Parts: sequence; C-alpha cells; structure tokens
Amino acid sequence: MIARDVFEDLFVLEMTNNHMGKLDRALEIVAQHSRIVRFNNVRAAIKLQFRDVDTFVHKDFRDRSDIRYVKRVTETRLTKAEYTTLVEAIRKSGCIPLATPFDERSVDWCVEFDMPIIKIASADSTDWMLLERIAKTKKPVIVSVGGTSQKDMDDMVTFFENRNIPLAINHCVAAYPHEPEECELNQIEYLKHRYPNHTIGYSSHEHHDWATSIHIAYAKGARTFERHVDVNTDGVEIAKYSSLPEQIDTWFKAFKTAKTYCGTSGLERKVPLPRETAYLDSYIRGVYAATDLPAGHKLQEEDIYMAIPLQRGQISCRELMLGRFGHRLLKPVAKDRPILIDAFDSPYANNPELRQTIYARGLEK
Repeated sequence: MIARDVFEDLFVLEMTNNHMGKLDRALEIVAQHSRIVRFNNVRAAIKLQFRDVDTFVHKDFRDRSDIRYVKRVTETRLTKAEYTTLVEAIRKSGCIPLATPFDERSVDWCVEFDMPIIKIASADSTDWMLLERIAKTKKPVIVSVGGTSQKDMDDMVTFFENRNIPLAINHCVAAYPHEPEECELNQIEYLKHRYPNHTIGYSSHEHHDWATSIHIAYAKGARTFERHVDVNTDGVEIAKYSSLPEQIDTWFKAFKTAKTYCGTSGLERKVPLPRETAYLDSYIRGVYAATDLPAGHKLQEEDIYMAIPLQRGQISCRELMLGRFGHRLLKPVAKDRPILIDAFDSPYANNPELRQTIYARGLEK
C-alpha cells in the first residue's frame, strides 16, 4: 500500500471519552460498531484519545469540576492496562486501532501500541512540540484543521512534507454539534486545490442526518471520513454529535451510494457504457449517395446526403467532415445506397481498429 492509499476510503470512528472511563462501556462501543463495519464491508478504524492526565492537567486545577474540559478529562480516564485490553479488542474486531495523543507521553503510547496512523486534533494542529514528537514516529498522520488559519495550515503541511510524513488533511468545523448551513463543504475543494499531493477528508459533527454531508463530501473529493460514536445501552446521555450504530450504518450505506453515483476516476475520461454507445449510434446520420457514383470518382459535397438510420459498415457524419472531400471511391455506389468504409479511400479504411468499430455499429439488415 503506497503512502496515500493508507488514507483512501478510511472511516475513523471516534470513541472520544464516550467510554465514560468504564472499560466495559468502551468494549461495548467496539462490539456494536465493529459489527456494523463488518456488515457493510468497509475499512474502518476505532479511535481513542490518549492523555497523560497527571501532566496534561495542571495539578492546581485537577479538582476544578466547574471547568468542563478538566472535569471531562479527569472523570473519564482509563489506565494503560485498560487501554491495552481495548486496543486488543479493536484489533480482534477487525477494525484498525488509532489514537489522538494530546501530549508527548501519549505519543509514546501510540508507538507502544503500534498504532498504524496518528490523528491530530484541530486544537493541536499548531502545537509544535507535540507535532515534533509525532513526526519522530514516522507514522502517517491525519490532521483536522477546524478553525486553523491558512498560514498555520501551510506551515503545518510544510512541516510534515519536509519530514516525508504521509499526511491526510480533514476539513472540520470545530463546533459540537454544528448545523447543516455551517458544514462549509466547499472547503474540501479548497483543500484539494491548495494541497494536491495529500488526501483530503471530512470530520463530521452535524447531527440531523447521516447521508447528505457524506454524499456531498465524497463528490467534492473527500476520501477519509470521521464521526464520533457511542452506544445507547445504559441510560447515559448521548451527545448530539455522536452517532449510534444504526446511524453509522446509514452513513456507510450513504458513502457507498455516493461512490456508486460518482463512478470512475475524475482525472481521466470514462469508458462509455456499451448501451450508451449503441443508443448514441442510433441517432448518428449515415452518408448516402445522392446519385450513382462510379469507382474512382472524387467525392464532393454535392455527391452525398446524410440521414438515419446508420447502417453496419457505413461511414457517418463523424468520419466525413466538410473540407475533407476529394477522396476517391474504390467501388461504385448506387443512388440512395450507403457509402461503406470499404468503398471509401480514407484514413479510416486503413485502420483495423476503426474499421472494426464501424462494422460493429449501426443497423444490421
């Protein structure tokens, strides 16, 4: 797998702190969502968040329950042994274990747990000490850029490019949740044009439906996708921006619908469907003789007319352009009869592939 392909069509299911500091709840999130992953036959990672709480939160503020983020972090911590169990469960489920490290010691955990990719949160996209430690791992990186300025994005991308670190860049609106009119999905095109050598993704926090945004995001070029996930099994209040298994199922199916509709590569011309070609050929006018034409006659505009149906082996308006007359007939052609490729001295007659195409199209008597 080449560097960019590691990100292609990858779904990242973000557990965040929805385990509520309980290993059993975390394992239930893995069990339920991995089942949906297998059912839909997609490539998905279940992502954890690593923090060394004792250094991440200043000692003078660890008891400040009035600070929402501090309270959330301290109340939902898991031990390293519990994370070991959780990472192994993710691997056994058929999903890929990933993590977002929020401090340098947590980066070391990503290495110890052999995470194949490291995810960087929007808030840390310019945390240069953290980025330095992540870059030293040489692991591929996905970074969300919610609220990040263009200058900071350019600096961050250059930082990883200079170190040959494979990088995917997620468009993200860092509001939890956000409304449809706040999705700003045109930013996917902006990121694709500005950073053409990198996979662009979409980290989604809207909460009204699970199909529209991924339809649009995929069509605009996003190729890796992220959503927060949770389960509704124990009466815990579900955050609006978190998705339940049945909603993730809808999300996966919407992705496959978008992929089907978008079809083949956007970088080269598609191969026409056989029935598409046959349909168009039925409307192409064939070249007919306007009068009896002898062999050796130099064909002029007044010698022909064009009409449907096009017949097998007959030259059409596609092959006969005004200004290209003067070709000799190799055989006589009676009035109102089709002029066949065999009777016409043209470059098409000497090209076996074109001859085969012309004899395969049109009405067969």
